Amino acid sequence: MTIHKILKYLALVIGVIGLILLGRIIMTGDDAIESSASVQASVVDPFMIVAYIVFAIVLVLVLFYVIKGLFTGNIKRTLISVGAFILVVAIAYFVTSGTEVVTRDGEVFSANQIHWVGAGLVTFYILAAIAIGAMVLSGVKKLIK
Repeated sequence: MTIHKILKYLALVIGVIGLILLGRIIMTGDDAIESSASVQASVVDPFMIVAYIVFAIVLVLVLFYVIKGLFTGNIKRTLISVGAFILVVAIAYFVTSGTEVVTRDGEVFSANQIHWVGAGLVTFYILAAIAIGAMVLSGVKKLIK
């Protein structure tokens, strides 16, 4: 049995488990889940555990293939790409500022937390602008040819 078939069956099993858990959540109803912490724990927690397991599997596979690709491919280009990403994050961090925020619930977010949230948003905006610019540039090049 190839790795592709194994992963396909694993994805099918995880999908069926997710559908069963989703069915439990839908049958319980929003009002019951919101009003009772014990119902919430018994219905939503298993769904979250499956989500965490899937996330961990995906993270491990991505790290494995990235490391495998580093050793088989051109490491210089990879390091330049990682360095460029770190540069974008650094630029976003130095452009943003953070001030302490108190929510309506009384929860306090520190200035450092707000600073990192702002840096994450600015990083996303910069990377999105680069991606859109690359797509537009590619389209213009195709039109010229």
